[in-house]
Amino acid sequence: MTNVQRPNILWISTHDINPDLSCYAGVWPGAEYAQTPNLDQLAADGTRYDNAFATTPVCAPSRSAILTGMYPTAIGTLHMRSRAVPPEEVRCFPEYLRAAGYYCTNNAFSDFQFQVSVTVWDEHGTTAHWRNRPDPAQPFFAVFHGMATHESQIYASDEQYQRNTSRLSPEQRHDPALAPLPPYFPDTPVFRQAWARYSDNISAMDHQVGDLLQQLEDDGLADSTLVVFWSDHGMGMPRAKRWPYESGLHVPLIMRWPGHLAPGTSHSQLVALMDIGATMLRVAGLEVPAHMHAQPLFDAQGQQVTQPRQLIFGHRDRMDEQEDTIRTVRDGRFRYIRNYHPDRSGMQHHEYADRMATWQEFRRLWFEEATMRGRGETPNLLTPAQRRVIASSKPTEELYDLPADPYEIENLADDPRYAADLERLRTALTEWQQQYGDLGMIAEEQLIEQWRPGGVQQVTAPPVIQIVDGQLIVTCATASASIGWTSDPPRAPEPANTFGHGGGDPDAGGRVWQLYTKPIAALPGMTLWFRAQRLGFQASDDLIITIGA
Repeated sequence: MTNVQRPNILWISTHDINPDLSCYAGVWPGAEYAQTPNLDQLAADGTRYDNAFATTPVCAPSRSAILTGMYPTAIGTLHMRSRAVPPEEVRCFPEYLRAAGYYCTNNAFSDFQFQVSVTVWDEHGTTAHWRNRPDPAQPFFAVFHGMATHESQIYASDEQYQRNTSRLSPEQRHDPALAPLPPYFPDTPVFRQAWARYSDNISAMDHQVGDLLQQLEDDGLADSTLVVFWSDHGMGMPRAKRWPYESGLHVPLIMRWPGHLAPGTSHSQLVALMDIGATMLRVAGLEVPAHMHAQPLFDAQGQQVTQPRQLIFGHRDRMDEQEDTIRTVRDGRFRYIRNYHPDRSGMQHHEYADRMATWQEFRRLWFEEATMRGRGETPNLLTPAQRRVIASSKPTEELYDLPADPYEIENLADDPRYAADLERLRTALTEWQQQYGDLGMIAEEQLIEQWRPGGVQQVTAPPVIQIVDGQLIVTCATASASIGWTSDPPRAPEPANTFGHGGGDPDAGGRVWQLYTKPIAALPGMTLWFRAQRLGFQASDDLIITIGA
C-alpha cells in the first residue's frame, strides 16, 4: 500500500466522560441532557459504537492499554501512578506507524505509566500538529488530548469554570434542576450543580472538537482522514471514575471515515477501547503484532476482520493511596464483579478526590446519618443504594442484569435464578486471568523489586554503530529496545514540567528524533546522535558519531 492510499488518522480524546453525548440518547441513560452538536454531527457522518469499554476506570492504566494494545494486568501498568517495566516485547504502537512512514504527533501529554521514548512520536507537546509535518503528502497520525472534561474541572473555581465554558451560548448551558442524576447519587444541590457543570464541560469540549474538524476541512483533508473520538474512562464523580461499573468503564467511541465507514450507523457489539490501536495498524495496511491482546475492528477497506468480542474484561487496582483489587467481566447482558477485598470500602479516603464537592457531600451525609443514629433516630438522608457507595465493606461477588438494571443497583449474585450466569462469568474471569496473567495477584512491592532490583532502575545498553559499505548499522544489546537518532545538537535544558515529568513525557530536549528502522547512509561531514531505550528502562546515554570529510 502506498502512502497516497494510506489514510490520515486523527484521534480526539477527552477525559472522564461516559456516553453523555446527545447522539447517544436512547442508548445511554440521561444522554439526552447533553448539548453536543459537533459530536452529534460526527456520529451522523460516521459510526457510533454503543458498547465500548475502557479496561480500567482511571486514566493512566487505561491509556497504557490503548498505547500498547495490552491488558494492564498482564504487563504491569495496572496500578494508578506507577513506573512499570512491561515485558520486553511490548512497544508503543505509534512506532509501527512511524516505521511505515506516518508522521506521528501527540498533543499534549503522555501519562501512560512509563517513560515514553523519543522514538514514539515525531512531535510531542502543546504545538504538536499534523500541519507541522515537513511533507504535506506524508500520512499522519495526530493525537489531541483535551482536559476540558477532566474531573478537576467540574470542581474548578467559578472564575475558572467561566473561562472554560466561555464559548457556550445560554441555550447550551445545562439546568441543574433537570440533571438526570442516577439513583446511587444523593439528590442534593451539590450533585445537581456538579452534573450540570460536567455537562457544560462536555459542551465546551464539543467546541474544541469542532475546531479540529474545521481545521481538517480547511486543509482539504476531511475526506482522506479517519477521525476517532474517545474518552479514557467514565465520569469524574463517586461510583464512576475509579469504580469498575458501567459508570466507570462505559465510554463513547465515534469514528468517521468517508467512503469506508457507512454514515449514520451504530454498532452494539462489545468493544474494548484498547482495540483502537490495533485497528489503526490494520487501517495503515500493517499486521497486528502477535503479542498484542487488542484486536482490530476493521481493516484498510473498513471491513470487519475479526469476530466481535463476546466478553469484555476490566479491573481496578491501587488508585493512588487507595489499596483495592477488583476484577470484572461483562457480556451482552450481565456484569460480574469479583471484589478481592470485600472488607474495604469502595470509597476509601483519597487525598485528591476527597477535596471534591461530591465526595465531600457523600461524606457529610454519611456523617449526619451516623449522628442521627447516635440520637436514636432512623437515618433517612441516603437510600440503601447510596449507602452502598460509601459503606465500609462490599460483597465478594456482584452480578447485574444490565438491560433490566442499567444503574447496577440490584445485586443478583445470591439469587439462585441466576446461579448459572454467575458461574459462567466467574469461570470466564478466572480463565482470562490464567490466559493473560494477572500481576494484581502479586504484591506491588514484589513487582517493583523485580523491575528495579534494590530500587535501581535498569539502564538500556548503549547503541552499537558499525559502518558497513558506507551505511550506519545500529544495534542495541537490550532486547526490544527502540533506537532513535537525530542530527540536532544538544540544547540548553528546557524548564522542568512537573506534570510532564511525572507522566513520562519523552525527554527530547527540544530536538527532533527519528526512529531508526534501517541503515543510514554515512555521508561525509555528518554528525548524528543515537539513543536507545526499552520501555521501563532508563534511556542509554547519547552516542555521537561524526563521519570524516
